[in-house]
Amino acid sequence: MKNNPFHYDCEISWCPGCGNFGIIEALKETLEELGLKPYETAAISGIGQAAKLPHYINSNGFNGLHGRALPVAMGVKIANKDLTVFVNSGDGDSYGEGGNHLIHNIRRNIDITHFVHNNQIYGLTKGQGSPTTALNQVTTLQFDGVKSSPFNPLAFAISQDCSFVARTFSGDKVHMKAMMKAAIENKGYSLLDILQPCVTFNKVNTFKWYKDRVYYLDEKYDPYDKEEAFKKALEWGDSIPIGILYKSDKPSFIDRFHHLKEEEPLVKRRWSPQDARAFMDEFY
Repeated sequence: MKNNPFHYDCEISWCPGCGNFGIIEALKETLEELGLKPYETAAISGIGQAAKLPHYINSNGFNGLHGRALPVAMGVKIANKDLTVFVNSGDGDSYGEGGNHLIHNIRRNIDITHFVHNNQIYGLTKGQGSPTTALNQVTTLQFDGVKSSPFNPLAFAISQDCSFVARTFSGDKVHMKAMMKAAIENKGYSLLDILQPCVTFNKVNTFKWYKDRVYYLDEKYDPYDKEEAFKKALEWGDSIPIGILYKSDKPSFIDRFHHLKEEEPLVKRRWSPQDARAFMDEFY
């Protein structure tokens, strides 16, 4: 793996057995197999265990505020459309603090890939319930169980006509890489929810718990069937479908603006006052 151009030789502070190790290895292999170079990519994150990933990969990177990775990624992509921009964040960072940004990135359809490391717990801040923790699950903070209903991110994304919605499992590297490739190659905002164990703070949703429940979507499954996709997104418990749940062909944010789509990236342009005014008139 050290020959991989995205490999960065450093000390990693994740717990032994954490699902993040499988995710970062799959991501590095995926980026290399897609023929990308480190300088052609940007790894963006907020705060959390998953959000440490830009520290551990050889790529352009930005580690920002809790829940604020998506607006940064949007700015990076608009400034340099030639970059492959991906976000790595946890279920709390993405669906809790970052929930508002999730909504508007789906609306705008920015061409970025959002990898959500979903361990159904807040791992960095020592194990309290996250937006995806099950109702009544006991945590280090909710001693008598979580009292808020869990958020279903995939059902929500499908309801809002997100251009790409998929799920995978950190314990299945082959499937995870296939989903990562499909997400990156999608033209628009791609949401990939990655189920992963938190070996320290979540004693319910363990590696075995996921392994016993996940199953592949049938080859005949049509991800463009919104009604069926929504049904699959609601399926959770004894069986959990993984794969591409939903796709919607629609123009990306950049494709909607002449000054973004047809011309060179903004960071490479020399701007006159007239150019800047024309760009702002179209953008707004």
